[in-house]
This record gives sequence, structure tokens and C-alpha cells, in this order.
Amino acid sequence: MAFTKINNKMIEARVVPGQRLFSQRGAMLAYTGEVRFTPNITGGQGGVMSMIGRRVANEDTPLMTVEGQGSVMFGHGGHHVHVIDLTGDTLYVEADRLLAFEGSLQQSTMFMGSQGGVMGMVRGQVTGQGLFTTKLDGHGAVAVMAHGGVFELPITPNQPVHVDPQAYVAHRGQVQNKLSTALGWRDMIGRGSGEAFQLELSGHGSVYVQASEEKL
Repeated sequence: MAFTKINNKMIEARVVPGQRLFSQRGAMLAYTGEVRFTPNITGGQGGVMSMIGRRVANEDTPLMTVEGQGSVMFGHGGHHVHVIDLTGDTLYVEADRLLAFEGSLQQSTMFMGSQGGVMGMVRGQVTGQGLFTTKLDGHGAVAVMAHGGVFELPITPNQPVHVDPQAYVAHRGQVQNKLSTALGWRDMIGRGSGEAFQLELSGHGSVYVQASEEKL
């Protein structure tokens, strides 16, 4: 794994010749060795559509490509950092919670409405979360950010998990998501937390949930 945990809010990444890392802009805290940081206007390996997705989700700055030889310390805003190791499976990460990932992973952008229909769009509009989620496939490590730490909940067939949309960080596996409302439309005005909305995840996999509803 390229990432080593220094403490709850910092990780160290090994950078070796011939391999790349991608990070959120502004995430570099310090580095040693001969390391280069280059803005990646195509959004990692996801191409132009990935870049468009991040911009529509109000992420105006591109990812940074990290290359060379040395080590880099990453962190951002004092948020807790959690490392997820992918071994050929797929991870979906709320775009603004993605801190860094290995270049061996294939990146693309998924519009939440494609799984959640119209309600997937409502989720982004009302809760303040992004409409786009970053999809990462393959073998490699991913570092995500959260408030108050992250815990992982298993998702099993016939046992869906309901999550406050603002507490959602990421999910992996063969999982479908659907946003449902717990209140009538009049009751939901001005409410964006789990009292009004519930994100239902079903299938087989796991969901990563942050310990606080505070938005990044």
C-alpha cells in the first residue's frame, strides 16, 4: 500500500519513479525527495467527463498529479483521514471527500441520479452534497476525509442500510443507492439531515459513514 497512517489526520505516501499519485489540490503538507506536483485538468484518469463532474459539483480546482521519488505527507483542513485498500473491486467516494489515490486505479465520475433517479438529484440539491461521485476501480489505495472518523457498515442481501446523506462518505461492492424521504414535502423545507432524508443502500458490500453530519 502506498499510504502509511501518521496519525488520524495525516498520511504519508511513497512516490516512486514510473508511478503516479493523484491528490486533492491543497492536500500536500510536506514532502522529501525529488517530487513534482502538476495540476491535472483532465481529472486524473477519468478524462474530460470526470473534470466536468467535479466542476459541476463545485470543485473548481483540478486534481494534482504527484510524481518523482520521495515521500509526501497529505492532510486537509484537519479532517480525519481513512485509507481504503482496493483489490480489484469498485469504490464510490463523495467527490469532496477524496483526499488522494494511487494512479493504478481507474477513475470516472458517476452522476448520483443515475442510480437514485430524480431523488438522487434532490439529495444533492437539498443536503448540500455533490451531485457527482468519484468511481475508482482496480488495485490500489484510496485516502478519504471525514469529520470525527469513519466507521464501516456491512451491506448484505435482504439487509439494506439506511444512512443520513450528510454522513455518507463512500461505498464499495455491488450496491444500489436510493434516496427516500421520511417526511412530507412541506415538512422538509429547510431540513437536509437524516430527519428528512434517508439514503438506502442495498445489495452486497459496505458503506463508510462519518461520525459527524458536518459538511466538508
